[in-house]
Amino acid sequence: MKTALLIISILLIVIVLLQSGKAEGAAQIISGGSSDLFTKRKERGSELVISRVTLLLGLSFFLICLISTFVG
Repeated sequence: MKTALLIISILLIVIVLLQSGKAEGAAQIISGGSSDLFTKRKERGSELVISRVTLLLGLSFFLICLISTFVG
C-alpha cells in the first residue's frame, strides 16, 4: 500500500506541474491582471488528457488513503 501511495504521489506531483497555468505570468497572479481568468475555456488535446489523468490520480490517491486507514 505504501509503495502504491508513493508512486501515485510522485506521478501526481509531476502531472500537476505539467499543467498549464491560467495566467500568463506571476505578476498577473498576484495583481489579478487577467480579467478573463475564470471564463470558461474548453480544454482540448493534451490539456484534456492531463486534466483527466490528474483527476484519476487524485481519486486513486484519496481512495488508497481511505482504504489504508480503515484496513490497517
